[in-house]
Amino acid sequence: MRIHNLGFPRIGLNRELKFSLEQYWRADISAEELSQSCKILRAEHWQLQQQAGIELLPVGDFAHYDHVLNTSLYLGIVPARFQQHSLTNLDVEFNMARGQAPGSCGCAASDMTKWFDTNYHYIVPEFAEQLDIKVNISNLIEQIQEARAIQKDIKPVLLGPLSYLWLGTATGTNDDRLRLLPSLLEGYQQIFDELNQHNVNWLQLDEPILGLELNNAWLDAFKQAYQTLKKGNLKLLLTSYFASIEQQLALVATLPFNGVHLDILSETCNVDYAINTLPKHWVISLGVINGRNIWRTDLTALYQQLEPIYEKLAARLWLAPSCSLLHTPVDLDQEQQLDNELKSWLAFAKQKCQELALLKKALTTGELAEINAYSLPVKQRAHSLRINDQQVQSRQQQLQDEHRQRSLPFTQRKSLQASHLKLPLFPTTTIGSFPQTQSIRSIRSQWKRQELSDADYNQAIKKHIKDNIDKQLAIDLDVLVHGEPERNDMVEYFGELLSGIAVTQQAWVQSYGSRCVKPPIIFGDVSRPDVMTLDWIQYAQSLTSKPVKGMLTGPVTILCWSFVRDDLPLPLVAEQVALAISDEIDDLVANNINIIQVDEPAIREGMPLKQSQWQHYLEWATRAFRLSCATAPAQVQIHSHMCYSEFNDILQAIIDLDADVLTIETSRSNMAVLNAFDDIQYPNDLGPGVYDIHSPNIPNQQWIIDLLNKARQHIDDDRLWVNPDCGLKTRGWEETTIALDNMVKAAKTLRAAV
Repeated sequence: MRIHNLGFPRIGLNRELKFSLEQYWRADISAEELSQSCKILRAEHWQLQQQAGIELLPVGDFAHYDHVLNTSLYLGIVPARFQQHSLTNLDVEFNMARGQAPGSCGCAASDMTKWFDTNYHYIVPEFAEQLDIKVNISNLIEQIQEARAIQKDIKPVLLGPLSYLWLGTATGTNDDRLRLLPSLLEGYQQIFDELNQHNVNWLQLDEPILGLELNNAWLDAFKQAYQTLKKGNLKLLLTSYFASIEQQLALVATLPFNGVHLDILSETCNVDYAINTLPKHWVISLGVINGRNIWRTDLTALYQQLEPIYEKLAARLWLAPSCSLLHTPVDLDQEQQLDNELKSWLAFAKQKCQELALLKKALTTGELAEINAYSLPVKQRAHSLRINDQQVQSRQQQLQDEHRQRSLPFTQRKSLQASHLKLPLFPTTTIGSFPQTQSIRSIRSQWKRQELSDADYNQAIKKHIKDNIDKQLAIDLDVLVHGEPERNDMVEYFGELLSGIAVTQQAWVQSYGSRCVKPPIIFGDVSRPDVMTLDWIQYAQSLTSKPVKGMLTGPVTILCWSFVRDDLPLPLVAEQVALAISDEIDDLVANNINIIQVDEPAIREGMPLKQSQWQHYLEWATRAFRLSCATAPAQVQIHSHMCYSEFNDILQAIIDLDADVLTIETSRSNMAVLNAFDDIQYPNDLGPGVYDIHSPNIPNQQWIIDLLNKARQHIDDDRLWVNPDCGLKTRGWEETTIALDNMVKAAKTLRAAV
């Protein structure tokens, strides 16, 4: 039996990659210095995994920005606008990722969207009419050599050709991409040949789209691809995750692999069926440790499940996490903020590797004392008084359908809101956050270290709020925000204030590029002990006669961007969070806040991979959102925000949310996202983003006017809002001010022309 890993967090325990990247982007360090810092970080991660007992180290899971982007670079699939001869390979990479790199002019970045149903973002490949493949895997070969200096047994990781093709964009329909497959396979064959030249034994080929409900064209493409590729001496481990591929095993068994990895945690998986269906000489790797959550594994129970499987498979059985550990923090041992009881319930990436080693030892020796001792806190957790809140449970039991609906339909609400708010045509606003300056971060850090009194902290935050309001008034935005200087993160902030949720000090997880988050841990029943946002919003509203939005995070996003308890169904957890948000809305309304935004940027990513399971998810997700907003009076305008959404998939659910105003991310797609609204008319107000906040590029006034005119082809003028794609937290003030000024002027130009 072997234990292996599918991938490791790349950002570093102390976010070393983040800081190195940002230093390079500021030109504070050279490309050589960035390369050296990455090399050191990779070595540390391999050594950590080796010490934890991993027997096949993953190589190629590391990326400066994103592993899908790495695959594009391996294959030389680089859009023409980035192919400037003066650019280094590194600057091409960052131009594609963020639209800008040191020493190069800005250009539109490649699109970025969510990696299946996770909070990780990947850079979407752009396919031309004909692929001009130019393979270069020198970076991967260098990493293979680095890893071999630490441990002989390594396993390169490569995104498979079908999943790579599926994740990209091309002209025409989804299936039209398959015309590019022969050219793409030529590139993959070159990669296979080069890996053979470097005596690579096992290659992990990730094909997560096998968990989808693929049509026959794509299933046939799997046969075409893997019967065409000549693997040479490579042993191929077909790797799937995030969903069961039981429905595809008969197909998989006909393909020339040497083994398959099955995620048996995301969905029920009939392992006996897999054993009986797959060739008798194949390795069967089972994903038995949750790679997406942070709960300690009950190894005793898992041993009972695996022992008969080990008896059947012996050395053919490999054990691994369910998916890459990219989605978990690095090391629980370094976490100082959590109490000992809560820590005893958890396992981060390093601990998950150790769990595999403990499990292997028990299976191969029959000695259970260690796993029994390790599993004891898991059993104790189930009976902890910290988990259950009878008041919360009683409140849930009393809910009825009428608690999930606004008092009047949208058409009547719109009339009341227009009379109440008196906003102009094409009203302008932002999504919520403003630049998080070093001054703001320093104030919060000092306060948390108790180096700043509550009174001094409140005064300092209020100063930043006043500055934010003054800047917005100078730009002449119509609906203002307080800018969220008191918030570290849109989910973590609420995690700190809600009962049943814990936050960490060091549990960083990569979201995209250098952007990291610390997901809260929902460990028990959730409730709101006290007001969470009221004081800051009240103060901001006191500074102006223009409306200031109350800013809240929606229940589905709080779930999707947290580590959620695994002992209660997700719909019930969402309902608890929704009731807490509803309580906050009641207090905002009672204090004359007339516009409230309840953000749900994660609602699309929470959808299961299999389309047949979507309806159930969308039903409880929309119920949770409506529950959070239902008590708002008709004259109070409820906004929501979504990003990275493929709206064709969820348009009816978006309509069912019944937000008065929905703002969405559209600028990178050049408003193409709005094509979804041609088939089903969106009935409420809509704000398609006109400023790509993920890029340092500043849109000029004419660019914004052109985008808005495209939007007007889909949205009536009296329902069209003008706003950026997302919050402005990661941008600088100079660029933000110019971009928002251009945005407001563009809206005024359109108003004058109507």
